Amino acid sequence: MYVTQGLHRAAQQKPNAVATIFQGRKRTFAELTARVARLAGALRGLGVKAGDRVCMLSLNSDRYLEYYLAVYWAGGAVNPANIRWTAGEIAYSLDDCETAILIVDDTFKAMAQGLKENCKTLRVLIHAGDGEPPAGMLSYEGLIADSAPVEDAYRSGNDLAGVFYTGGTTGFPKGVMLSHINLASNCLAILAAGVVTTDSVGLHAAPMFHLADGAFMNALLAAGGTHVMIPSFTPVGVMQAIQSEQASASLLVPTMIQMLADHPEIGAYQIDSLKSVIYGASPISEAVLDRAMKALPSATFCQAYGMTELSPVATLLLPKYHLPEQRSLGKMRSAGTACTLAEVRIVDPEGKEVPRGTVGEVAVRGPGVMLGYWNKPAETAAAVRAGWMHTGDGGRMDEDGFVFIVDRIKDMIVTGGENVYSIEVENAVLKHPAVAQCAVIGIPDEQWGELVHASVVLKPAAQTTPDSIIEHCKVLIANYKCPRSVAFLEALPLSGAGKILKNKLREPFWKDKQRNVA
Repeated sequence: MYVTQGLHRAAQQKPNAVATIFQGRKRTFAELTARVARLAGALRGLGVKAGDRVCMLSLNSDRYLEYYLAVYWAGGAVNPANIRWTAGEIAYSLDDCETAILIVDDTFKAMAQGLKENCKTLRVLIHAGDGEPPAGMLSYEGLIADSAPVEDAYRSGNDLAGVFYTGGTTGFPKGVMLSHINLASNCLAILAAGVVTTDSVGLHAAPMFHLADGAFMNALLAAGGTHVMIPSFTPVGVMQAIQSEQASASLLVPTMIQMLADHPEIGAYQIDSLKSVIYGASPISEAVLDRAMKALPSATFCQAYGMTELSPVATLLLPKYHLPEQRSLGKMRSAGTACTLAEVRIVDPEGKEVPRGTVGEVAVRGPGVMLGYWNKPAETAAAVRAGWMHTGDGGRMDEDGFVFIVDRIKDMIVTGGENVYSIEVENAVLKHPAVAQCAVIGIPDEQWGELVHASVVLKPAAQTTPDSIIEHCKVLIANYKCPRSVAFLEALPLSGAGKILKNKLREPFWKDKQRNVA
């Protein structure tokens, strides 16, 4: 199994069909394949060998799909950069997995120069823009024009396909190593669910660096569907793209769905071509779903639960369980059942399966389980035990195999579909000169699902303000990870062993609220 299979098949069976659409620019599968083969030739000419990492730092575009495919075609491994990270966080990920080549668009070309100066391993910058490349950068289009096409390396199976960085529970991002079989097996799971088909026109509105959209992208590619890209999510941008390109499927996080459904101009656009919405990162509230189904009456909804370490989908809540007549069964509040090729259990701390209805840790086994964390053997061994990926999510399973996520065993906050690890934020807050102790939790928010909240104990005689702490954090970590609120306490609640009792900090915020997390 290899990720470029879908491209080969589409180029053979429908070479003149439209493969990509971006800002009015359309390319067929024959054109896409030719460009991928030439870009792969350029990458090999720049020294890319089997398994070598190549990074892209860019907003969504047709070139982002070409990047993924060309790196696989060349035999390398992708390392897509989180566009919301600071330069320091991106630099860490580049050096950590020894990435030598970085492709950037116009939005990030200024940051790229600084990255090259500060990264130990980065040696080549490629400008993926329409104008002349800045000094010191190679031209993306020039490389394609001047390079001879090469044959696909056909890396497959357990060969490394990519290193996908996720927030670090130790204060640093972790590189999740995924193979071709990891990614290809997720394609099969999504295709088996029927939410992406050969005729799908898929809209990439969620960021393409994120593996959630990556799974949608790979499934769409395997099906031979059309890819429509917009640079980044805006409600109007999504509605315009659906109307102009007749998009029929999309991957969105619940926050995006809410913003789309509640937009005052939604009635002004013809969006009935949209037939399938896959959402992930967090469950959707029934109130938001009701509004979305009214605003998007032609669309069905499917929830995907998982994590980067699972490539990323583990369970699916199929469209039929979102329908009003099915809600009485209570399945709507679940994350669905194990997807094709995955096996899910709820286990105790020793890894033994617990009785149905009992809360434990969600564990997953199957071909989607990662190869491991880059250069972190101890953390890999702790996470993957006897072939089971221990997710750190608390959940229960009913008699029909539906998984209900009830809380997090690990300290992770999901805000607007992005994962934030509390220890990473705590490390940033604790660097403030006035802070003695800090505990970070997620608190409920109607729009974003959860917001990052910091409980802070100041040093004796020290004074500061919430705004000062928040601005301090913005220099160290990505904006979405920074606290949105800060409370000053005389002391943090501690257990007899001296452990901070975060459940006590959460209680006043989550009292009388249904805790929807994933």
